[in-house]
Amino acid sequence: MKLQQLRYIWEVAHHELNVSATAQSLYTSQPGISKQIRLLEDELGVEVFSRSGKHLTQITPAGEKILATAGEILRQVDSIKQVAQEFSNENKGDLALAITHTQARYVLPPVIKQFTDKYSDVSLHMNQGSPMQISEMAANGTMDFAITTEAMEQFKDLIMLPCYQWNRSILVPKNHPLAQISELTLSDISRFPIIAYVLNFTGRSKLDDAFINEGIAPDIVFTAIDADVIKTYVRLGLGIGIVASMSYDKELDADLVALDASHLFEFSVTNIGFRKGLFLRGFMYNFMELLAPHLTREVVDTVVSMKSKVEVNELLESINLPMR
Repeated sequence: MKLQQLRYIWEVAHHELNVSATAQSLYTSQPGISKQIRLLEDELGVEVFSRSGKHLTQITPAGEKILATAGEILRQVDSIKQVAQEFSNENKGDLALAITHTQARYVLPPVIKQFTDKYSDVSLHMNQGSPMQISEMAANGTMDFAITTEAMEQFKDLIMLPCYQWNRSILVPKNHPLAQISELTLSDISRFPIIAYVLNFTGRSKLDDAFINEGIAPDIVFTAIDADVIKTYVRLGLGIGIVASMSYDKELDADLVALDASHLFEFSVTNIGFRKGLFLRGFMYNFMELLAPHLTREVVDTVVSMKSKVEVNELLESINLPMR
């Protein structure tokens, strides 16, 4: 059994069983990958992939377990490489971030600027996706960090650290009737068509819970994955927008009015998550602290070392999170 063979089956599984696409991504030949997979299966005495002719059709039950172990082995190999890099050149390497639109557009730009100014030899890779997608990327080791509000708690292999809390604003055109009300209620809001985030995006569950608890069925006419799209359709008069308050820019959005809705909805918390066992390099600690100053190396290491979830929760709950 060779490490290269494990890499091949792992990559094929993560390229939708497309050997040709896998070969292109690894800069090698398709026949070479197919041959090595067959040699591995012959050695193990079981098939990792089912086939129809020359095409791979699905992962076998045995293959599922083999791939899970192969993934752990490959992650440990990557950790060994990172240990070596840390001691050979602590300011050179790669950092892969999986992020949602809200983080990429409204939170990360100043953080990224500070980070790249300090670590010019660190290659930064960012991948935008849904909360579920980016949480899975961090959990399976495709990305180093996931930054999101939703979904991360569904992956038991992720360590979650809270970065900040935030709430919502109602966006309306100038002279809108809601702009004349000093303190909005959910009943006030429900009188108008609503444009909101897609389910499972940017704290949408908190919004739904608030209406359900009041026995109100809001008229949500349009949903989007980012605030910029919501703003566009508010401007077109399709409805009022409910967005993360951080996404309102007083200059760029001067034609809209942002009405405070923090008293109507429970605040949400954005977390940064990484896979258990990930070797954290010095610049990784620094990135977390730039994003959330309370996440010092000491705090992060303390959380990583804790075995009891109760202890972890108590420590994290003691942190006074900033509001965005």
